[in-house]
Amino acid sequence: MAGVTFDAAAIRELAKILRETDLTEIELVEADSRIRVARQISVQQVASVAAAPMAAAPAPASAPAAIAAAPEAEGPHPGTVTSPMVGVAYLAPEPGAAPFITLGTRVAQGQTLLLIEAMKTFNQIRAPKAGTVTRILVESGAPVEYGEALLVIE
Repeated sequence: MAGVTFDAAAIRELAKILRETDLTEIELVEADSRIRVARQISVQQVASVAAAPMAAAPAPASAPAAIAAAPEAEGPHPGTVTSPMVGVAYLAPEPGAAPFITLGTRVAQGQTLLLIEAMKTFNQIRAPKAGTVTRILVESGAPVEYGEALLVIE
């Protein structure tokens, strides 16, 4: 990114806000500049942090959000596919296209399940094993955290 300068004080201030508010990511966009500061937290912390926004979110309840609460109560499922990064999940290759998977879809090991956009790069999330998709725990266009459960393959 030649020719781009960043305000170190602004980055430090954003990092301070992350620590004080227990957030994992914050982004500031002004005109043609964009600063994003993210921190990694342990998987155990992600589970507790992810549960609070779902319960407090003023958005209308949807099926994936309702389903997402169930796995936490019973513990992690051995077929859970988790997010390897912070980003935005997309269930289809492009807007208006058919999703990569739906409930009940049989998948092969290595098959693309969804995309996660991180820093303007789309990363394919592939099936770690063959099986059937029994739960989809994220909505297309929803932000995801590192270690967050995305779906379950049985």
